[in-house]
Amino acid sequence: MSLPLLHREVRAEWIDYNGHMSEAFYVLVFGYATDAMMIETGLHAGYRESTGCSLYTVEAHVRYLSDVPEGAHLAVRTRVLGADAKKARFAHEMYVVGESGAEPAPDAAPVATTELLALHVDQGAGRAVPFPDGIRERLTGLAEPAPEWAGRSIAVVPKPV
Repeated sequence: MSLPLLHREVRAEWIDYNGHMSEAFYVLVFGYATDAMMIETGLHAGYRESTGCSLYTVEAHVRYLSDVPEGAHLAVRTRVLGADAKKARFAHEMYVVGESGAEPAPDAAPVATTELLALHVDQGAGRAVPFPDGIRERLTGLAEPAPEWAGRSIAVVPKPV
């Protein structure tokens, strides 16, 4: 089982002074993909309202790989990379596709990626708490091997000699 793709179109107000999508809007689209993943795994609005718990992103690594123009059709693939009692690790890969609702070609390269670490937080208590068994099982059931780019960090500049 895999999660459905998220689709968005690049809006004019997302374009920066360099003529392509600004970095903040890549993160916005990835945020929409996280929201969709939360809905699919049971962490939806009803769950948040009834439990006072939510998923909080505590670490993210974004890679901007290609410029994206205004009007481009985006498809975001989400992969759950693992989950334990209180944490989930997942990744999003953003693609430009030919039309709204299209799937990326099998050999398509992503235009951006992000890897995220999130905690299941009781908002009232202000601390991480275990996922309910059913949600943890959904997350672990979706887990797949990490793509080759996941787990990297930002290189040291200048490179030590």
